[in-house]
Amino acid sequence: MGKGGGCVPSKNKRPAVAEDPQNTSRDAPPIQIEDDIDDGNVVMTTNATDSTTSSQLKVFIVFYSMYGHVECLAKRMKKGIDGVEGVRGELYRVAETLSSDVLENMKAPVKDPEIPEITASELAEADGLLFGFPTRFGCMAAQMKSFFDSTGQLWEEQKLAGKPAGFFVSTGTQGGGQETTAWTAITQLAHHGMLFVPIGYTFGAGMFKMDSIRGGSPYGAGVYAGDGSREPTELELALAEHQGKYMATVVKRLAQA
Repeated sequence: MGKGGGCVPSKNKRPAVAEDPQNTSRDAPPIQIEDDIDDGNVVMTTNATDSTTSSQLKVFIVFYSMYGHVECLAKRMKKGIDGVEGVRGELYRVAETLSSDVLENMKAPVKDPEIPEITASELAEADGLLFGFPTRFGCMAAQMKSFFDSTGQLWEEQKLAGKPAGFFVSTGTQGGGQETTAWTAITQLAHHGMLFVPIGYTFGAGMFKMDSIRGGSPYGAGVYAGDGSREPTELELALAEHQGKYMATVVKRLAQA
């Protein structure tokens, strides 16, 4: 079972990410993938100058993080989303299911009070969704599964059908579920009729680096937590930022179709 959960610099260190509100584009120029071979980053751009409207598209980053690893990825993912004109990222955490006594015994850090808890009904307000969670025996953590189990009313009313969604994960070991944790979560999207948006190999050279340990897969960004003390590497964080940018661009194109 993986131990991952959020960002661990000092268990409580949480980098702030400022929002950058911009207007929403109406044109639908094609996505271009530009691969920077030197640093492995992929930049997605659009070809046209966009007209604007008064509202923005919203991508909700909904996550559960026990020790901070998933939270670190989420905050960097928001940076990528906010970098796409007309789209903004919003951070939310799902409700904790463990008691305060259990969390204290597990030495879990206090959760960031600036990130609100989300309820299932609020998912309908998003134009796109990114779900992040640590693994538990190759599947999502119980806290996130409990949240998905609360979406029955949305399923009955088909409120999430057609919405694009993706995943990012953390695991305790290299073979602990970087792919299977996302893969087994796809069933949640399928039953809602949502559109799964993996990143594939759009991160370019960064997906092929073999000189260091790196979480993440074609299914989405990822981080290795080890015993809980390992911090996400810059490459893992860059992949999360790329996924945010990639999802924001997909959401924007779908809105313009």
